[in-house]
Amino acid sequence: MSEILVLVDHADGQIRKPALELLTLARRLGTPAAVVLGAGDSAPAIAAKAAEYGAATVHTADADEFTTQLVVPKVDALTQIAKALNPAAILITSSGEGKEIAARTALRLGSGIITDAVDLEPGDNGPVATQSVFAASYQVKSTVTHGAPVITVKPNAVAPEPAPAAGTLESVTVALTGNAATVTARTPRVSSGRPELTEAAIVVSGGRGVGAADGFTVVEDLADALGAAVGASRAAVDAGWYPHTNQVGQTGKQVSPQLYIAAGISGAIQHRAGMQTSKTIVAVNKDPEAPIFDLVDYGVVGDLFTVLPQVTAQAKG
Repeated sequence: MSEILVLVDHADGQIRKPALELLTLARRLGTPAAVVLGAGDSAPAIAAKAAEYGAATVHTADADEFTTQLVVPKVDALTQIAKALNPAAILITSSGEGKEIAARTALRLGSGIITDAVDLEPGDNGPVATQSVFAASYQVKSTVTHGAPVITVKPNAVAPEPAPAAGTLESVTVALTGNAATVTARTPRVSSGRPELTEAAIVVSGGRGVGAADGFTVVEDLADALGAAVGASRAAVDAGWYPHTNQVGQTGKQVSPQLYIAAGISGAIQHRAGMQTSKTIVAVNKDPEAPIFDLVDYGVVGDLFTVLPQVTAQAKG
């Protein structure tokens, strides 16, 4: 079977869940080959985890530039490996950095690119990607007609499934091109203890209906009871009630969790564009005519300050 290159996203010495999802999808298309860059001493452990989810080979490269420079070193490495292996496809997590790496890699390889796929399946002429378009109002199926397809896939597109493989380590020496932006300082992000918003299996979001910054307490309580991430609508963010980093929507982050709970969110198209691909959607709103109810799987007409604490109590058992 043809090799499918998977760029493995990792942090703090651990492989990230979206990379395991990519390996699971890659097995549908061919033989997964993982690419682990800049992992240092953690590379063997990350490679072992990748092998647990189907990586037949794991190509590793390490250099200071992978952490001190932005994007370009990873593009250099991925392009070099792709030219040597001639894979049937290259899969990358659909994050801000991932999409930039994908675009630059596709350009260097002279290949077509598909971004924000929510599913992949084999086709007669290469991988077929499913995308949600026009604010997630439609789904389209796309294929690349020239070169090895470079495809970015949204987190939570599939549940990771183990399938142990050899995971043979292949060390790669990369010829770095330089000419990259250099990181001059880092400020660690304060951890909330909650999952990363774009990767979370469950997201609980609050909107204008929470009324004030203090209103997010009931949203956070439910999120913590469910092990979920916290999101916010643009109205809540613009009002200063919650950080911009938690905004869900067309101009914020796009999420696709297994469960999305919208509390006090009317359902404007801008917000729907960021969460409409969620597997199950639940809304709590006092207004029975709120547009969000046209989208949901389950709707509760009621005061979120009454409903959410009851759900939280149930979740805590």
